[in-house]
Amino acid sequence: MNRYRTHTCNELRTGAVGQPATLSGWVDTVRDHGGVIFVDLRDHYGVTQVVLHDEGLIRGVARESVICAAGTVRLRDPETVNNKLETGEVELAADKVEVLSYAVGNLPFEIGESTEVREEVRLKYRFLDLRNPAVHSHIVTRSQITGYLRKKMEELGFLELQTPILTSSSPEGARDYLVPSRKHHGLFYALPQAPQIFKQLLMVSGFDRYFQIAPCFRDEDARADRSPGEFYQLDFEMAFATQEDVFAVAEKVLYDTFTAFSDKPVSTAPFRRIPYAEAMLRYGTDKPDLRNPLLIEDLTAFFSDVDFAPFRNKPVRGIVAPKCAVQSKSFFEKMLAYATDIGMKGLGYISVLAGMELKGPIVKFLSPEKQRQLAEMLSLKEDDTLFFISDMKKLVDRLAGQIRSELGERLNIIDRDRFEMCFIVDFPMYETDEETGKIGFTHNPFSMPQGEMAALQNSDPLEILAWQYDIVCNGVELSSGAVRNHRPDIMEKAFEIAGYTRADLEKKFSALFNAFHYGAPPHAGMAPGVDRMVMLLTGQENIREIIAFPMNSNAQDLLLGAPGEVSELQLREVHIKIR
Repeated sequence: MNRYRTHTCNELRTGAVGQPATLSGWVDTVRDHGGVIFVDLRDHYGVTQVVLHDEGLIRGVARESVICAAGTVRLRDPETVNNKLETGEVELAADKVEVLSYAVGNLPFEIGESTEVREEVRLKYRFLDLRNPAVHSHIVTRSQITGYLRKKMEELGFLELQTPILTSSSPEGARDYLVPSRKHHGLFYALPQAPQIFKQLLMVSGFDRYFQIAPCFRDEDARADRSPGEFYQLDFEMAFATQEDVFAVAEKVLYDTFTAFSDKPVSTAPFRRIPYAEAMLRYGTDKPDLRNPLLIEDLTAFFSDVDFAPFRNKPVRGIVAPKCAVQSKSFFEKMLAYATDIGMKGLGYISVLAGMELKGPIVKFLSPEKQRQLAEMLSLKEDDTLFFISDMKKLVDRLAGQIRSELGERLNIIDRDRFEMCFIVDFPMYETDEETGKIGFTHNPFSMPQGEMAALQNSDPLEILAWQYDIVCNGVELSSGAVRNHRPDIMEKAFEIAGYTRADLEKKFSALFNAFHYGAPPHAGMAPGVDRMVMLLTGQENIREIIAFPMNSNAQDLLLGAPGEVSELQLREVHIKIR
């Protein structure tokens, strides 16, 4: 290959025995067996054992130093074969070692144990953390998945096109990252929250199918499945396309990708379509984990004639947990503690005993006939427990969803050995802001309302549905998307309902609004999150594990020290004064 190596550290096999070889890599371990020194040499590809008989060749070389070792390949003694290594049947008997780079003697942590170290230490020494094969492999898998996605999109006839990083600020729901202009005093660029406007302009420009692995920037707080600052998505858009056309592409690409990089079963096309209203009622969330078999029942009508104060004039939800009645007393105490932690005033329940006898504090408020009706309506069985959630309309579904998830975890009934995909469809176009009472967009403001202009003119805004959709996998939102609004008259009316004037449109969305006056095709698209896909496929609980150089949960880059101070001269050049 070159003077540093003839082979990688995972390449030598028994067929190379007797041949000369040169390897380069990091010193993983050093073992001195009385004049015979064994070095495990590690590179990107794997590990090979190097044997030295001259201690002077390795004197003063600490672990993680980089060396080049040359010698002859030989078989290991049968009793020293290491079946954990792909190169475990051979070793390199080295007669020459060149130290390419010395490492300090004291490492901040053991490379192979880096995942057990505090996150701030891991991120400060991320270049060492990434040497851990377990961490290293996640980044390799990410690269392979990204390459696979590109290949699939090209096979489906999509062109990879790039959109600008420096753009204008727009009200898309999250905080922008602002970049001050040096040449234009007092004016700012923004980093794109998504390529939304640009990809729609590409459709107006006559391109038929666009995609890119797009960087997106949002000044949001971190979560386990959301990295602060920057994330990547498989952004794609299609001209002359309907919702089902987009779904067909997403189903093909996601199914093929998940089956290519995992042995777990994956939902086959067509993925389930669940209307938003049904998702909120049956699962208590618009990103349901369908591996959890528990469902939420609406019991409001059933309890309308039951004189039980906590349920009076409030919606009531119920969750039947099979075989839960046999759980210990502490199980129910812990569920109650969880309920109060999330803001509930309590967690009522009824257990089904032998002979279908119902037991619980609420039972005395139910006549024998109502008890029978309840058991029949919910198909209750012996040892089942029915949990109740009741609260204000705006809270009850979310609380019921959290109780459903917690029950699934505590009862250990979530099937973790499969990927369950679904589309959430028929999102409401508008919602009422709880603080201001004003009507605003619930999802993407550039979506086409179902019913188009007729719906906007003749319907209660809160009853208008949009051609908006999400893809959800195992309770994780992978993607949002929509059939876009491509008509300026509909766009103007839709924004008018949300409190925007034509002047606002011409100022805030001038390029798109103007372009739509010159002929725009119907178009639709979506943008599955690459980071979240990799997180699911590698089985990681935290998204930072699959990002090469992530920020911490406080949006800090501990490796390079960002955000950091800049000089007064830099501030003056961009006309900024710190207040």
